[in-house]
Amino acid sequence: MSTYYQPRKYPPSSVSSMPVTAQPIPVLVVGAGPVGMAAALGLAQRGIPVTLIEAADQVSFGSRAICVSRHSLEVAQRLGFGEALERIVLPWVGGRSFYRDREVLRFQMPHRHYDVRPPMVNVSQSEFEQLMVDAIEQNPLITLHWQTSFAGFNQDSDAVMVHLDTVFGPRELRTQWMIAADGGRSKTRELANLKLHGTSYTGRYVIADIHWKSGLPAERMVWFDAPSNPGSTIIMHQQPNDIWRIDYQLDPSEDADTETQEERIRERIARHLAWLGNDAPWTLEWHGFYGARALALDNFVHGRVIFAGDAAHLVPIFGVRGLNSGMEDAETLAWQLASVVNGTAEPSLLAAYSAERRAAWEQNIDNAGKSTLIMSPGSPGYRATRDAVLELATARPEFAHLINPRQSSATHARLSPLTWPVQAGTVGVLPGDPLEDRRIGRTSLNELRGNGFTLLGIGIDDVAAASLASFATVLAQQLKPEPVTAVAVGTEDQGLSEALGARPGEVFVIRPDGLVLARVSSMAQLSRISEHLRVGTAPTGGHVLMHTTSVLATEERLRENVWAGLSDALDQVYDRESFLTRLAMLLGSQTGQREFQEALAIAAEPNPVGVDAGELVDAEREVGSEA
Repeated sequence: MSTYYQPRKYPPSSVSSMPVTAQPIPVLVVGAGPVGMAAALGLAQRGIPVTLIEAADQVSFGSRAICVSRHSLEVAQRLGFGEALERIVLPWVGGRSFYRDREVLRFQMPHRHYDVRPPMVNVSQSEFEQLMVDAIEQNPLITLHWQTSFAGFNQDSDAVMVHLDTVFGPRELRTQWMIAADGGRSKTRELANLKLHGTSYTGRYVIADIHWKSGLPAERMVWFDAPSNPGSTIIMHQQPNDIWRIDYQLDPSEDADTETQEERIRERIARHLAWLGNDAPWTLEWHGFYGARALALDNFVHGRVIFAGDAAHLVPIFGVRGLNSGMEDAETLAWQLASVVNGTAEPSLLAAYSAERRAAWEQNIDNAGKSTLIMSPGSPGYRATRDAVLELATARPEFAHLINPRQSSATHARLSPLTWPVQAGTVGVLPGDPLEDRRIGRTSLNELRGNGFTLLGIGIDDVAAASLASFATVLAQQLKPEPVTAVAVGTEDQGLSEALGARPGEVFVIRPDGLVLARVSSMAQLSRISEHLRVGTAPTGGHVLMHTTSVLATEERLRENVWAGLSDALDQVYDRESFLTRLAMLLGSQTGQREFQEALAIAAEPNPVGVDAGELVDAEREVGSEA
């Protein structure tokens, strides 16, 4: 019997129109997807009434985004549905990639003894959204209108008049602020005549959910040029309740309409499962289709209309950044917009939201774009180098890092207009960086700091701790109703101090969305926080470090540069054979004869003897039985 999740249906909402002269509601959110609902929950948490409209009669159906990052689990906890979410998810920590039948990569995401949550979990977007609806239904400040479509808007300096289509006829609502979270095909964006800019990749993928009882482990598995479907890339992910997500790439010559017919989907999946040695029954539960795009608006704030999630930016799915970056959007927007609505900040604060989240998109596509060029190389040059990397990685594992999917991690806001500069030579967690939850004794950092601002004092005595608490009380009055918590950590917790790179007596100011706003060595500096937040600025002077330290070793960074540079060069030259011969002679003349001979031998015959499918599946089942 299938365990596939079937979302419940909701009746159409009866919405009353508001006259033009009516006092506007504080916030209206278009789209009850994860981003729209997260923004609504975050605003309501801060005392802001929110009206949420959704054209459908249920949450989304199908797995869609299934991989939820550790950071998104923290966001869910702060928004009030984290515990319910963590009860239904399937954790995983790594994965494997294969070139045909050979393993070329095995990766593990960081999962340390002090981490409160796993690095990644799988759950269908449908179930994720339903938990959010359940939380919204318990919140008296949020009104969710089902079967209510967005039809248009007009805005002036004071409010936005929103035009709706409902089962009961057209309606109009007047709101101070409108959040457009209506997805990649955003009607709000279309009616505002706004365009996304960036890159659309050529790769096309069919996605399918199947119910299948398997002994395979919960990990990300990828086959390049899969023996079951030669020329195609296949991705497999396990979900809770014996549901498996299978994504496979279509060849450019294949017709998408034909290949997305259920009969063809079943045929291709059956071939892959048969190659894996499957003899268990399975059923096709849901299927979809997507292409990889890296696009964004130039600005996410347009007057009183604010864009978030896929309505503001699109990222390729490789590395699972769509839902996770959208949750970051929502949490950042919630506290900043609440500050404006509550009168503790000027609308200029929202410029920080736009700048931060667009910069976060750039960080995401920097990694996702590289993953996409491996998963779906869109030019002959990148196809040639991708295949060469796969061939080499079978014998030379140092090339495997180029295949790494670069899984989603929280983005930083070091260049935000809100982020405070630091002293020269400051190391560790810097202003703008995300501060992950971690175990501290029997509790955790997030439990200690709560959902608002935090003043985290490191290595301070009782007198300094009392002073820190006084500053927190004053700041809470200035930022009301945003809570401010003082957390004093003595010298006994060396682990936290070392992880932060903190100096004794230093105070870390943490934003509600978990990013570090400032590091100060004098508590007197804390008195300036509210004045800067009010207008969306930071103090001048000091140092702002633009980029995080590269996680790549020098050799890995060199190989990545060679891969990208060679790919681009191959796409520009006419005679590849002559070009590669000249390149080999130039590079060979710069190395020793022995090293060059070894390189020639490896390039001529990079592959060891392959492993047959039966041995591969037996090994996988053995791993699965131990997991």
